[in-house]
Amino acid sequence: MIRAIAIRCGFVVVLSSSFLILFSTGSASFGAPRTPQAADTSKAWVAPDRATIPAGPMGDNIRLGLHVFNETPKYAERYVGNKMSCTHCHVSGGTVSKGIPMVGLPGIFPMYRDREKTVITFEERIEQCFQRSEFGHRLPNDSPEMVGLVAYSQWLSKDQVTGRPFPGRGLVTLPELNGDAARGSQIYTQQCTICHGEEGAGKTPDIPALWGPGAYSDGAGMDQIAKMAAFVQHNMPQNAPDTLTPQEAYDVAAYVHGKPHSVFNIKDHQ
Repeated sequence: MIRAIAIRCGFVVVLSSSFLILFSTGSASFGAPRTPQAADTSKAWVAPDRATIPAGPMGDNIRLGLHVFNETPKYAERYVGNKMSCTHCHVSGGTVSKGIPMVGLPGIFPMYRDREKTVITFEERIEQCFQRSEFGHRLPNDSPEMVGLVAYSQWLSKDQVTGRPFPGRGLVTLPELNGDAARGSQIYTQQCTICHGEEGAGKTPDIPALWGPGAYSDGAGMDQIAKMAAFVQHNMPQNAPDTLTPQEAYDVAAYVHGKPHSVFNIKDHQ
């Protein structure tokens, strides 16, 4: 929910992605929670108030999904193989424009995916995130965790037009650049170690690991330098997003990419 990066005070990130989600009393995405943003500032989208989650079984499912999103290893322990949570890639519970938001996603599935060369469901996409980003296993579609994640995403998207992508969907578009890991190392030392540490171990559950056994695998979307750079450039550092240049974002992504990540083999993650 991706190599996550927190710079200057939170090289936290996401995912994509791989795919995973957040909340509780204010968990963080590669750092402290952020105020949701919209792609079009003239018509800002506002996340629904959690106080509006209904009572009864439907509300219980939404709240469970919210907890699974925020603290995935705790609330979906059977299906997670590292220390990543959905919100580490999908910023602030999937509510931030260009932070891999979850808003509107249920309404654009089923969707053709070029990686799989087939049409997949929303549940299948969630399962892929558990396999790749969280180095875990597929959730049964009828499991409480899956039902909760789908319910939470639908609640988050309740005011969106079905079939129309959210304006801030995905990540920013950056030019194609070559990252320099040596420069990225300097940026990481100056701005990222305060949260993620010199060894990239993070401070779980709020700040994710960027490499090592607790981080996303090499099969996750965040293992792609261009994808991580797009995440970092717009969302990091947490206390000053959009302050890194595209080249700096590529440099940091290249540095993290060169660190150890668990090797993903789909056969081991069914």
